[in-house]
Amino acid sequence: MNPADVAQAALPMASTNVSLIALFLQASLIVQVVMLGLLSCSVWVWAIAIDKVFLYSRTRKSMDRFEQAFWSGESIEELYRALSAKPTQSMAACFVAAMREWKRSFESHARSVAGLQMRIEKVMNVSIAREIERLERRLLVLATVGSAGPFVGLFGTVWGIMTSFQSIAASKNTSLAVVAPGIAEALFATAIGLIAAIPATIFYNKFTSEVNRQAQRLEGFADEFSAILSRQIDERA
Repeated sequence: MNPADVAQAALPMASTNVSLIALFLQASLIVQVVMLGLLSCSVWVWAIAIDKVFLYSRTRKSMDRFEQAFWSGESIEELYRALSAKPTQSMAACFVAAMREWKRSFESHARSVAGLQMRIEKVMNVSIAREIERLERRLLVLATVGSAGPFVGLFGTVWGIMTSFQSIAASKNTSLAVVAPGIAEALFATAIGLIAAIPATIFYNKFTSEVNRQAQRLEGFADEFSAILSRQIDERA
């Protein structure tokens, strides 16, 4: 960028306002690209957060309903028939996977009790891993924005300050009227980076904790159900 052109562009800034829109419009192209990218990331973060709030709420309610039905005294066979007829997720999917392996093993007249117990635990672990993967989907985006957002904003700030210094050098004028608009534009980029990064970090920590709680519920149910099936295996052996 030609310093003389920068100086000519900087001189009229003294008479312009310093509103947020004006700061964006007066910024250099690279700083504008940084700002737009960070704003897009901020919108993406909030979209993911809203989606995760509803997802985790639905999953908690689904677990509560399943546990209520499972411990209500209803026959396990009847519960399996009711759940296997429709797509299942979360705790119900873990239960259906274990029961399906249970029924397949006895229908094929498998005699290895230890092998059956191991297969049931394996299919439940796989089902839990798939559920955790579903719950964690797009959380990496939040972590990336939370960690990289401030640095991207800082890049825009550094570029804006370099442009301001070029204006000062070209105009040979160090008055506040010449310096302030460029510095304000540069700091605006950092502010947008923080606006994107702070919510992303908060949401990531909150959602990671929620995933861990739901994973613990799934693993606890898998252990309990495995013990129930183990007792039934011993009775049939």
